[in-house]
Amino acid sequence: MRLKRPRSGWVRRIVIRVLLVLAVFWGGGIALFSFVPVPFSAVMIERQLGSWLQGDFSYVAHSDWVSMDEISPWMGLAVIAAEDQKFPDHWGFDVGAIEKALAHNERNESRIRGASTLSQQTAKNLFLWDGRSWMRKGFEAGLTLGIETVWSKKRILTVYLNIAEFGEGVFGVEAAAQRYFHKPASRLSASEAALLAAVLPNPIRFKASAPSGYVRSRQAWILRQMRQLGGEWFMQAHKLH
Repeated sequence: MRLKRPRSGWVRRIVIRVLLVLAVFWGGGIALFSFVPVPFSAVMIERQLGSWLQGDFSYVAHSDWVSMDEISPWMGLAVIAAEDQKFPDHWGFDVGAIEKALAHNERNESRIRGASTLSQQTAKNLFLWDGRSWMRKGFEAGLTLGIETVWSKKRILTVYLNIAEFGEGVFGVEAAAQRYFHKPASRLSASEAALLAAVLPNPIRFKASAPSGYVRSRQAWILRQMRQLGGEWFMQAHKLH
């Protein structure tokens, strides 16, 4: 008589195989994109497929890769000032910011505060999907450690600036500079860079083309932070440009 294998055993093996495939795929991507320009990101694919499924065939997720030499140093400084001021020093995670976010979220369940570093955002935008599940956060943590181990901080910042979403169908700082200011990313001023950084928390709700009062106030705050960090000297001192 042949005994049936427990179904849980099959499920476990399938899960392990899927995780192994993902590990190979993501590991290969981390190695490849450490020197190859990123043609598209997971977020770009998600946005494009979502639009097609909704019947919107006019939407085009557009991005133009540029090297860090072709990006104004103000742009890199602006996103660091706005999103992750400890970026040059941490190993992918800002523990202090995470603790503050957890404490804030316990007190204010209706207004969730995030604490993702630029490294975490790069990992999520490049390889993962939108959402707030523990599984996605777990994958994000592993991928963040991977890119922090293999990539330089300058490379992480370069990839981030090239795949960040700045508006409807606008991905990457070159596409954003051309769309909103009709100039290449290399010629962005400090004020223009701060405006682009100001919409990053929610580039669909906040618009660089028609900035609200909140976006303008955030732009002004980012400019002050850029000056306090040391301006262009900050980028040179940490070899980020």
